[in-house]
Amino acid sequence: MASTTRTALRSGLGALLAGRGAVAGARLRSALAVRGLTLRSVFTLTQLADGPVNQQALIDLLGVDPSALVAVLNELEGLHLLTRQRDAADRRRHIVTITPKGTKTLAQVDAILAGTDDDLFAALTPGERAQLERLLEKVADTELCGENY
Repeated sequence: MASTTRTALRSGLGALLAGRGAVAGARLRSALAVRGLTLRSVFTLTQLADGPVNQQALIDLLGVDPSALVAVLNELEGLHLLTRQRDAADRRRHIVTITPKGTKTLAQVDAILAGTDDDLFAALTPGERAQLERLLEKVADTELCGENY
């Protein structure tokens, strides 16, 4: 085990992070699939948790191609997790709103993600996990959201 870590470290921090990220992504996707959700749908619901957002603003917040967002919105609307309504002030725009079922689902997703984190980072103390989170947030580029969408 130690030689594997040393080999990964010689490959660079980015490679080590990418490898662990692949494992984390696979576990998250698997856990979310049980609920019929994807990481994209969770990113989208999370942006709606604080209140309605117009569709263009949602595209900008997530940094995604409009057609990719429309596909996710169609999926989430079909699951009754959000609604889209025409903006009364500008009929060309849609206002996207999370539904009560969507809010409940997002709370369940939070529990799923916490459990997945517990599994992924079981070797770390709570303090180490908090430090890792702070460090990753420090280097995170907000533009990366769209690349992962």
